[in-house]
Amino acid sequence: MDTYLYLDRNTIVHRLDPRTKIFLMVGSFVMTLLFMHPAWVAMALAVVLIHGAVSKSLSNLKRIWWILFMLFTMGTILWALFSSGPTPFVGPIEWEAFLFGLGNALRIDTMIIAGMIFLSTTKNEEIVLGMVKLGVPYRFGFALSTALRLVPTINATVYTISQAQRSRGLDLDSGNAIVRLKKNIPLVVPAFLSTIRSTNVFGMALDSKGFGARPTRTNYMRVGFHTADWVFLAIMVGLLIPGIYLWAMKLGRIPGLTKF
Repeated sequence: MDTYLYLDRNTIVHRLDPRTKIFLMVGSFVMTLLFMHPAWVAMALAVVLIHGAVSKSLSNLKRIWWILFMLFTMGTILWALFSSGPTPFVGPIEWEAFLFGLGNALRIDTMIIAGMIFLSTTKNEEIVLGMVKLGVPYRFGFALSTALRLVPTINATVYTISQAQRSRGLDLDSGNAIVRLKKNIPLVVPAFLSTIRSTNVFGMALDSKGFGARPTRTNYMRVGFHTADWVFLAIMVGLLIPGIYLWAMKLGRIPGLTKF
């Protein structure tokens, strides 16, 4: 089972400077949050999906499709129930409230997809180096990189423990969702203890290598801006400037929304 998100592809997006990819991700977030109407948010989603198609990383969305579906469904329903407008739609939900819930659900999914594309096209080492080049302290970047590394490690540990218990006759697949959840609760303890043990070993390894002994560090990896970086940054700026102007003109909002 491959637990890492990075996809080794020979695409123009993969070859970009990590700072460029960070700017593209942040720009996608900004572009998504500018608008409230789902039709306008859908345009931002289309741009993100085109970016993912160019980077050949959309296949990674299969790993989180259920999360995206649940967030989209529950987000639409909950925001629609707690919002209001003058036009009746379905039961206690007004049309404006439904649009608001749909737009916010699309926002969340779009930002998750943008983040997944970033992690699918950027190695952990590149993320840290890109953040350091942007002026972020190395310790913070290293902590973030370590957290990203631990997530697939924990997933692999849980998978290994569940397979070991299945080999001993534990049935984890039968029953409804609540029953399956109760069956998986005992697996949390060994996974938690294994993670603590791994973290302790990792800390001792850092101490043995003199982590933080010097205020400055050298890097084996070399990065730099090239023509493709400037082209992608120009495209993002070319999308953000009109988007900010339209937001300032109060476009992309939901007319009649009275409570949100």
